[in-house]
Amino acid sequence: MDNIVQVFSTNTAWYILLATSFLGGILASISPCSLAMLPLIVGYVGGYSQETPFRTFLQLIFFIFGTAIVFTIIGVVCALTGSVFASAFGAYFTLIIASFLMIMGLKLVRLLDFEIPVIIKSMPTNKTNSLFVYPVLLGITFALAGTPCSTPILAGIMAFAAIGKNLWLAILMLFLFALGQGTILIIAGLFTSGLKNMKSLARFTEILLKISGVLLIAVAIFFYWRVFAPLF
Repeated sequence: MDNIVQVFSTNTAWYILLATSFLGGILASISPCSLAMLPLIVGYVGGYSQETPFRTFLQLIFFIFGTAIVFTIIGVVCALTGSVFASAFGAYFTLIIASFLMIMGLKLVRLLDFEIPVIIKSMPTNKTNSLFVYPVLLGITFALAGTPCSTPILAGIMAFAAIGKNLWLAILMLFLFALGQGTILIIAGLFTSGLKNMKSLARFTEILLKISGVLLIAVAIFFYWRVFAPLF
């Protein structure tokens, strides 16, 4: 377990994990099912009313702030629990994380098909057209609800955050994931006419999702190897 942690303790690994977290957020947001939700999210945030681009932009920024709050807390929990469980269970904790990554990877490549539970079934509508409070609350709700497409990628990032046992790295990873998701949301909100063009990316994101799944599987196999190699 300590050798694996050392792999994620180098400066190069920091940059890779942070960049991967941001790109993971972008990839999760342009997956087919996430793209289908974008008009709904923009409508909820904007209160289904005609807004000026600047006001819509501010509402989306506060929406992303709400999601970032939740993901940052998740980052803290991952780092703290990862430290505790790694100390208590050692190699067993690594095997749990590896199995978790393997399952999420197999789901992304569609070798496993199962429903991921959604905590919250629907989001409250911003009927009062609030600029700050409702968008933040909606962002928190959306982050807690999750989507079937983003959850495997988010789960993988959470696993890396837990193994790293570095509090600030874990916070930054989950925060950057939220920003990655928000980037596409802002583009969709400000340039809704371009949303149809983004939907044409669906077939390419399917390929990227499968590549992500293969990478998660490869990392899981690496973790298994690091645990079992000394036994042979």
